[in-house]
Amino acid sequence: MLLNFLQMSVEVERKFLFDSDTLKAIEDIGDCVGQKQFHDKYFDTPDFKLTLRDVWLRRRKQSWELKCPIDPVNGTVEPGREKSLCTRYKEITNLPEIYQRVKEVIKVTCEDCKADITPSDEDDSWLNTLKLCCFAEFTTTRRSFTLKGEDGVKIDLDQADFGYHVGEIEVLVPEGADIQSAQEKIRHTAQRLGLNEERRVEGKMTVYLKRYRPEQYAILLSAHVL
Repeated sequence: MLLNFLQMSVEVERKFLFDSDTLKAIEDIGDCVGQKQFHDKYFDTPDFKLTLRDVWLRRRKQSWELKCPIDPVNGTVEPGREKSLCTRYKEITNLPEIYQRVKEVIKVTCEDCKADITPSDEDDSWLNTLKLCCFAEFTTTRRSFTLKGEDGVKIDLDQADFGYHVGEIEVLVPEGADIQSAQEKIRHTAQRLGLNEERRVEGKMTVYLKRYRPEQYAILLSAHVL
C-alpha cells in the first residue's frame, strides 16, 4: 500500500485546441497574468514501470513534480475515464515524498528496490538507484489567464518547441475535495469559450511520445494509459 502523504492537491483539467477566435474569447473573459518559458524532463524506468501506471515524474528547472491518478498502483483505468474530457491527477512536489512514492510504485513489479536514501535537489543519484532515465525533454512557452468572476479557474496556452500548441482549463483542489464541482467549473468555462469538442484533446506528452517515442507510445496506448 502506498504511504498516505499530506498536503497533496488534485489537478482537474481539460485540454483544448485554440485559434485566434479562441484567444479573443479568452481575452474577453479573462486577464492575462503573465508569460513564461520552462524546460521539462520526464523520467521512467527502461521498461516504463511508472508511465504504465499513469505516473509521471517531471523535473522543471530544479523542482520535481509527480503526477499520479487517484489509484496509481493497480494499473487499471478508472471506469469511463477514457471518454472523459477532463483528467484528474494528484500532484506531489515534495522531493522526499516523491522519492518514496516512486519507490513504492516501482516495487509493484520490482521487489529489489530496497535503497533507503534521502534525495535532494542538488543530488540526482537517487535516479540511478531507482534505474530512472530521461525519456522526454522539451521547452514550453506558456501564457496564463485567470477568469473574471470565476475563482479558482486558470487557462494556460502552451506552445511546445516541437511544434504543438494546446490549451488547458485547470482547477486545482485539495485532495478529498469536491472534484465534481471542479469539473462543473471547467464545463462552464468551456461553454463560455465556445468549445464544442466532444473528444479528449491530446496533450503535449501524448504528441511527443507519438512522434519521438513510438514504441513507448504504442505500449501505453495498448495499456489504455493514453
